[in-house]
Amino acid sequence: MEKNPTFLVVAAALLGGDGKVLLQQRPEGTAMAGLWEFPGGKIEAGETPEAALVRELAEELGIRVEEGALTPLTFASAPLGERHLLLLLYGCREWSGEPQALHASALKWATPAEMRTLPMPPADLPLIDALEG
Repeated sequence: MEKNPTFLVVAAALLGGDGKVLLQQRPEGTAMAGLWEFPGGKIEAGETPEAALVRELAEELGIRVEEGALTPLTFASAPLGERHLLLLLYGCREWSGEPQALHASALKWATPAEMRTLPMPPADLPLIDALEG
């Protein structure tokens, strides 16, 4: 049986009241270390995208998000080695707790215009357009 070449990933645009979005910096020793990205991660077997994102935000940022607070915004599709990345971006305005860099080098609140000046993974770049709308 052929393995599915599509790698499904979810990410969140945590939207602050000031028009800024939370980004995290990939830690040293990981693929694309030093790049700024939207927090999130891969969908595990048996998980819905929303459940995966709730889990990832708790693991990566130490915050609690309700599935109902996640709004689908846009997606990106990009080659990733021998696989193909499909990145689903959700918007979120409500969460409990203060985001912490649990699995990242740093956190940064940035406007979409500021994001364009930061080094980001190729799949994240087209998502900025959706945030400017």
